[in-house]
Amino acid sequence: MKFLDQVKIYIKAGNGGDGSPSFRREKFIEYGGPDGGDGGKGGSVILKAERNLNTLIDFRYQQHHKAKRGNNGAGQNRTGKSGEDLILKVPLGTQVFEEDNKTLIFDFIKIGEEFVAAAGGKGGLGNTRFKSSTNRAPRKFTKGTRGEEFTIWLQLKTIADVGIIGLPNAGKSSLLAAITNANPKIANYEFTTLNPNLGVASYDDKEVTIADIPGLVEGAHKGTGLGIQFLKHIERCKSLLHMIDITSDDIKKSYNQVKKELKSYSSKLAKKRELIVLNKTDLIDDKEMKKIEKNLKKIVNDLIKEISGSISAEHGIGIVRKKDALKIKGDEIKIMKSIKKSLDPKNILNPGKIFD
Repeated sequence: MKFLDQVKIYIKAGNGGDGSPSFRREKFIEYGGPDGGDGGKGGSVILKAERNLNTLIDFRYQQHHKAKRGNNGAGQNRTGKSGEDLILKVPLGTQVFEEDNKTLIFDFIKIGEEFVAAAGGKGGLGNTRFKSSTNRAPRKFTKGTRGEEFTIWLQLKTIADVGIIGLPNAGKSSLLAAITNANPKIANYEFTTLNPNLGVASYDDKEVTIADIPGLVEGAHKGTGLGIQFLKHIERCKSLLHMIDITSDDIKKSYNQVKKELKSYSSKLAKKRELIVLNKTDLIDDKEMKKIEKNLKKIVNDLIKEISGSISAEHGIGIVRKKDALKIKGDEIKIMKSIKKSLDPKNILNPGKIFD
């Protein structure tokens, strides 16, 4: 499915039906009174957040949306049928803006949430409504009012518990595919991921939504690479998982490059809770690993001081020596141990390089 995160659409609610000017006409009743019914209400255009949608692409092919009008009233005081509401389904995280694409009208942050984007017109009044002691046979009735109509913008900002960030080809999509039900495109070249991918991981009877964001390059906040169009998709992630390719020439530089783009785009984004993951350790032989280990301890500890955080790799500490890691934060180490034990009770994954 193609990805689209911004679209301009026209919406028109249904007009209300007209009231009826009918009079009662029956045999042996010479002066039948008014019996005109009211018009039906026009249908409204309603936006509704759906769980299984992650793109606005459907709105590209149909940009005009109109709800049904109400039926006119009829004799015998029959009210016209109301027009059917038009329900437009949008992904969770969709924001509704006025035509200027700046003024926010509504923000969908809960599944099933509804917003009346254009209200249907009111039905007109039949002549029965105007009967009085001084006017026994009113011919007056009113027409239905027009339904609201607007041109609006829909913008999608992904809502996820965790957003995976990093440079291109760091292994973000591979991680998403391994721990969730997602099936992103995976290949060994930069910008394999061209659109945000969402997956759901189950842990301890809870669901965690994870978003894989296309790789960030220098100048992304200005639009370089896939640029600013996808930085907005991590604004509303609760936490960030920063993945770094351990085979890169300068690990710290790789980290700082992405961090700089986050800060340049939004200071609030740069302060989000962050977990740093060093990936592709299987691509390094023992000789190369020893060289990296000499410098890695200082690099990682410097990063920890900068972000006031902890360290982690696949289900544990990774290649950082336990004795060094245990000096960092005891409470967080205990939490990491419990996660490791629950995911790998038999200690099969990476034995010797993670927790016992």
